Amino acid sequence: MRTLAIIGSGPAAFYTAEAALKAFGDDVRIDMLERLPTPYGLIRAGVAPDHQSIKAVSRRYEQVATDPRVRFLGDVEVGRDVEVADLLQLFDDVVLATGAPQDRPLGIPGDTLEGVVGSAAFVGWYNGHPDWADLDPPLDGPDAIIIGNGNVAIDCARVLAKTTAELAASDIAGHALGALGRAGLRTIRILGRRGPHQASFTLKEVGELGELLRATPVVKPEDLPPEAADAGLESGQRRVVQVLRRFASEGPDAAKPVRIVFDFFRRPVRAVGEGRVAGLEVMRTRVGADGRAEDTGETETLACSLLISAIGYRTAGVPGVPFDAATGRFANVDGRIADRLWCVGWARRGPTGTIGTNRHDGFALVERLAATPPAGHGDGPKGLDRLLASRGVVPVDFAGWQRIDAAEAAQARPGAPREKLVRLAALRAAAHAPAGA
Repeated sequence: MRTLAIIGSGPAAFYTAEAALKAFGDDVRIDMLERLPTPYGLIRAGVAPDHQSIKAVSRRYEQVATDPRVRFLGDVEVGRDVEVADLLQLFDDVVLATGAPQDRPLGIPGDTLEGVVGSAAFVGWYNGHPDWADLDPPLDGPDAIIIGNGNVAIDCARVLAKTTAELAASDIAGHALGALGRAGLRTIRILGRRGPHQASFTLKEVGELGELLRATPVVKPEDLPPEAADAGLESGQRRVVQVLRRFASEGPDAAKPVRIVFDFFRRPVRAVGEGRVAGLEVMRTRVGADGRAEDTGETETLACSLLISAIGYRTAGVPGVPFDAATGRFANVDGRIADRLWCVGWARRGPTGTIGTNRHDGFALVERLAATPPAGHGDGPKGLDRLLASRGVVPVDFAGWQRIDAAEAAQARPGAPREKLVRLAALRAAAHAPAGA
């Protein structure tokens, strides 16, 4: 019998568990530890609420979680309730699948001003993550700037720009829906230090900006390279640039009051304001022969009362586990941190790739585990139960999560899949509610 403890319950965790079930058959027992009472990681708290089709992958994870060889133990925090060293004594292998939940620091003067927020925090706020329920981003001003040229920046801009009606059928948190409905934003800038050829957008996300009820995308024709240069792009990127060219040729829709402006070739220099952000000083750039952004020496200040940094994420460190601060991930060699201690997904390679990329990561790790005999350590799940009970820890099992799920569905707005519980106390109460309550 092989025992496996997986820390985290997002895509990388579930794909690793799925691979282990297939590889070891009846000879495996898996405990999945999650610090929140809810599973699914970024599927619940990171994927945009208006992208419900992507969230549907959780049904596949549910099949894994309800397998009798797997246990979900929510509301159990490694480093608070149990240590990695404890798990290594109890299980044959321990896998860190904690994702990359922290914002990469913006690192410019003024980045601590009120109104400067990271995208992990902002996305967590509108997705109802308990850590960010009280963020209260300033939405009363007319101008917002999002720094970053990836899909997260697009998601933030789209959610800011949508009407209440457009978001009504999503699972956006109620506090965010109300605040966004009262927002006074008129200009939302997406700022990147390089140009359209170097942006990391995907076609679906860019295309959606042309379909909004009250907002219109703006691309400056002078920011677009000569069309002949598109021939050297990979096909997906070429199609993205074609959409940007269409936005540039069509110009803004005068009937729509909100503008989503693509500000290419601009590097953030400093956030300005007295106590609260009022603008962002930027340096105009150009792309050099090596593909890097080069400063031109020309600066300008763009107005904003909300500044969102969407420049990447970092893994959160875990006590007792080697961490590579430079890359923002656990120190590892092909997923191995130390003897019987592993990492997968963003915790291994950093925040790159798609949700599906984590499937390959999990299956590749289990192939390595299958090539070695189990170490025969401890009592696995039974030992963990005794340890947690001795410390007064009462985990939320998967049935508890299903009670949370049912409670959220029961209080959903008309047409919406759920109204999320955003307070830990409310989540715990729902999880541990007696039958029929």
